[in-house]
Amino acid sequence: MGAFGQSVRPRRCGGGPVASVMGLLEEREAAARARVEELQAEADRIQSELAAAEAVLDRRVIARVELAEALAAPGDAADPAVQEAPEPVPAAKAVKAPVAGSIVPHFGEGMTVEKALAADYRRIVELVESGPEGGEGAMAKEIASGLGLELVPAKIEGVRSKARRLAERGWLAASPSGRFTARQPTVTVPAAVGKPGGRGDGS
Repeated sequence: MGAFGQSVRPRRCGGGPVASVMGLLEEREAAARARVEELQAEADRIQSELAAAEAVLDRRVIARVELAEALAAPGDAADPAVQEAPEPVPAAKAVKAPVAGSIVPHFGEGMTVEKALAADYRRIVELVESGPEGGEGAMAKEIASGLGLELVPAKIEGVRSKARRLAERGWLAASPSGRFTARQPTVTVPAAVGKPGGRGDGS
């Protein structure tokens, strides 16, 4: 009972409804993140199978053309009336420019951001590399700001996910603190030439 005989309701401890909503949002975020990773793995698998299928198709086309040339009679070329039109040679495949949503390839020797990365990933790499040499790098929020994006959690997390994927594929470097820096070039250290043991000349 209160001082004037009125009953006092006990206060509710904890976050209450707010904590429940926060927990629900965290669960949905985790589910969405898992779905993105699942689709990324599926896209990598499909890309690998597509490359293998294209290689098989190229071999089949080349085999058919070579067989047609081998079966051609030697006298056919001298007689214009029976000369067949030459087999069309498959045109070289045009190099497709990466588009938004393209798979981020693993960095390799001779690869460039212009030819290997889609525009959204390319801008992130260029922005990080434009920072001061030897600097601490950039956080996802700083990268999002440099890209001119609205600084809301959804945009920042999207940039963080892309930057992390670039770091996993070798295009950027990531620190434990969450900062992203330019990829460090591989330096080949020449093997030290050992000096023969023993005493010097004249001893």
